[in-house]
Amino acid sequence: VQLQASGGGLVQAGGSLRLSCVASGRTDSVTGMGWFRQAPGKEREFVAATDWSGGATVYAASVKGRFTISPDGAKNTVSLQMNSLVLEDTAVYYCSAQNHTTWAHWGQGTQLTVSS
Repeated sequence: VQLQASGGGLVQAGGSLRLSCVASGRTDSVTGMGWFRQAPGKEREFVAATDWSGGATVYAASVKGRFTISPDGAKNTVSLQMNSLVLEDTAVYYCSAQNHTTWAHWGQGTQLTVSS
């Protein structure tokens, strides 16, 4: 499975941005999709995840209510709508594909920088 993430950029605090990730290859093995992020000097952390139906979503406490993850199973894509961005959201965001309980595949990452 190959993952291609896009949509990162520079945005002011309080602004919004939408990330997208397209999965290709053996997508029949993918049971869920998610986003992780890694800020400078910090470990990679979980942001949000969903199954392909969008009926089961989970968010990190730090983004709940501000971020929305949305899958499109027909297009093998998942997006992350990020609103009310804060400086602490600055990070490289990674798309990941889940095979049951394992985050088995990773995209290349896309940079989000939130400025004051």
